[in-house]
Amino acid sequence: MHSQLGNEIQYHLPIGEDLVHMNELIGKEISLSYQNQIICVKCGRETVKSFNQGFCYPCFRDAPEAAEWIIHPEKSTAHLGIEDRDLGYEQEVQLKPHIVYLSLTSGIKVGVTRETQIPTRWIDQGAVKAIKLAETPNRYLAGMIEVSLKDHMADKTNWRKMLMNVYPDVNLIDKKNEAKTLLDDEYHQYIDQQDVVQEIHFPVTDYPIKVKSIGFDKVPEYTGKLVGIKGQYLLFENGLVLNIRKHGGYVINLDY
Repeated sequence: MHSQLGNEIQYHLPIGEDLVHMNELIGKEISLSYQNQIICVKCGRETVKSFNQGFCYPCFRDAPEAAEWIIHPEKSTAHLGIEDRDLGYEQEVQLKPHIVYLSLTSGIKVGVTRETQIPTRWIDQGAVKAIKLAETPNRYLAGMIEVSLKDHMADKTNWRKMLMNVYPDVNLIDKKNEAKTLLDDEYHQYIDQQDVVQEIHFPVTDYPIKVKSIGFDKVPEYTGKLVGIKGQYLLFENGLVLNIRKHGGYVINLDY
């Protein structure tokens, strides 16, 4: 889903050539039906199985967009002129300013993203608050800062707690100051000097007490009342949730 920051996050879901404004459907009954077809998000060929959120297997194996450094930025090598899968692409992505941030999802999380992906990255992970910790000239340095903090802060989100809107009451500026003390001196030059906390409000009318995930591979058709959207999840009544990003490339129909 495409998202836009505002007083409340606005979501649009690509369905064929259309962009459906999903906020307008909250509180209404909608039907989603999988058409038993998956189109690779990279090459556009049909595939019988989706790998890594929408790739066919050859693209999952060979495409730079599916390389290990995407998940592990500390494994980036473009700054050394060393190719992983496609040096041109890797230089274009890795040798750009990157942000190391702290976000509040199910708890405090440290993460890395390109500067141009702020605040989209925070929205996609369901963060209710976020703050920039550092800005680096490339992905590798951001990854090294993140790695140095992983023993002290989580780098993953408990998606169930995130969808239940369960998180601790913490001060992100205090956590940023704490993180500074944990970093080696060589990284202090990259610390972001502005302590700006971004608050994010999601369009949810009813958070679940318990959550149960549904997916098109096991439930090809689903009809239910949409009660909210958080991160990249659709929230339905009775605690059922659907991870839209997980189903990248799936061809579906939406009726409402």
